Amino acid sequence: MSDAPRRPDRQILMDHIREFAKRVKLSGTAEELESFRYLERQMASYGYRTELLFHDAYISLPGKAAVEVDGCAIRCITHSMSVPTPAEGISAKIIHVGEGTEADFEDVDVRGHIVLVDGIATEDVAALASTHGAIGQLHISPNEHLYEMCVSPVWGSPSQHTRTQLPTTAICTISRDDGEQLRQACRAGKAPVARLTTEVDTGWRKTPILVAELFPAGRPDAPFVLFSGHHDTWHYGVMDNGGANATMLEAARLLAERRDEWRRGLRICFWSGHSHGRYSGSAWYAEEYWDELEQRCVAHVNVDSTGGAGADVLTNSAVIDELKAVAARAVEAVAGQIHRGRRHGRAADQSFWGIGIPSMFGSLSHQPPGPVKMLTALGWWWHTPHDTEEHIDPANLQRDTEIILRVLEELLSSTVLPLDYTAYAASLRSELLDLNSSLTGRMDMNAVISAVEELRRRAETITNIASKETDRTQAEIINDRLRQTSRLLVPLNYTFGDRFHPDSALPHPAWPSLAGLRELAALPEGHADTPFFAVHARRTRNRLLSVLRQACAVLALEGP
Repeated sequence: MSDAPRRPDRQILMDHIREFAKRVKLSGTAEELESFRYLERQMASYGYRTELLFHDAYISLPGKAAVEVDGCAIRCITHSMSVPTPAEGISAKIIHVGEGTEADFEDVDVRGHIVLVDGIATEDVAALASTHGAIGQLHISPNEHLYEMCVSPVWGSPSQHTRTQLPTTAICTISRDDGEQLRQACRAGKAPVARLTTEVDTGWRKTPILVAELFPAGRPDAPFVLFSGHHDTWHYGVMDNGGANATMLEAARLLAERRDEWRRGLRICFWSGHSHGRYSGSAWYAEEYWDELEQRCVAHVNVDSTGGAGADVLTNSAVIDELKAVAARAVEAVAGQIHRGRRHGRAADQSFWGIGIPSMFGSLSHQPPGPVKMLTALGWWWHTPHDTEEHIDPANLQRDTEIILRVLEELLSSTVLPLDYTAYAASLRSELLDLNSSLTGRMDMNAVISAVEELRRRAETITNIASKETDRTQAEIINDRLRQTSRLLVPLNYTFGDRFHPDSALPHPAWPSLAGLRELAALPEGHADTPFFAVHARRTRNRLLSVLRQACAVLALEGP
């Protein structure tokens, strides 16, 4: 790889920011489409082939809301995928359920009540409240601001099988101070009565996706890197996601200038439906273009909310194990910080794990830890009407864009893809050794642990070959083996096992495919249900072993 691209132009970045500050971009609206047309013109001017796709998506746009407690009105908002109420609203006693964990809901009977929850509205609390029979939710903000949220636990648009998982409660958020008064009343046993009225426009809409691509000369069918971010917003959304969209445009412009150095193509996707459809755009694209993505896409770089004022922490953005070194090199080169990375959560349009595409990022730069517990580290203005140009730091935007540029330059131009499956093997081995200590005498894990060791050795051989001078033919063989390996191993790391039906949007444990083994390991010794749990654990172990053996076979290259 040659020297990194020249630095992003701060003035060009801020010109994009000012354009994005002109419109509220709700999914499927005319204003959003007008802004998509701007993206399309820009990408075409840089030499990319563009296509604006339209597809059906299940979109939910919150409208008016009202909360009254014992006849007194309280400032509030409702949420995407909340249930709309009748015009007269719904009335019920309030029950405080703390942070709304599963244990919190098991402690009380909330049937027919409105639950009072500490914290921002989330899909997991909405699912629990619905399951336990509540009719409404009141969420207490961590401060005076009211945070817009989508509370669907369904990833992407619902099918006939998943639509029953949508919330069955009317949901509102109130401020910290108003919430504290209600919390104290509940603790005092006063059982206040609330009336909730919500208007929510939920249904199928045509929403856009802008696809822009550029390939090395004469190689339109080459493998490609997917670079994506959402364009729909809450309110003006100048940081979330205008900052990232500015980063995408400027990265696209500068990368196109060095197209002659690319060894693979670049496909850039701007999504709708992120904020109001629970990643409906990227989920649809993953399903509609499944075969092409499986055959040709080698990595996915997602970008969200770059350039935030005060966002000086660059050490903990999400990245899959095998790409951690790529992220670390870019962050240290640009910002001088040591990137430790963290595991991806169920967010950021990461709709491609079932296909088996290694992924990086989402949000990149974060606020330093503060005294107030927030759902995000993206700034107090996130998901509020205050997400405006004043909260963009031009220097931070330039810095974040340069990090993304370096990452993409390495992925596009490296002779051998920088996918380090020794790091993957080390992570999986650690998980299995922890489990093995609890499974001793109940489940033989030796073959699986040996297979992980073999995977590490195979991956190390690939790394050693790649570190030497590699001709184009050998490099293409290695790269295709790495692509095939990712199709086997990424789903083990980030899904429960079904490659074709996305898991829910609810929080996931690390290595969800190991759930059957974890469940047996957590069962007390001698428990009467052990034989039942062992049946599922064996099946889990066998699937894991089979996939690892396949991956080892794919990586079976001998050194020169």
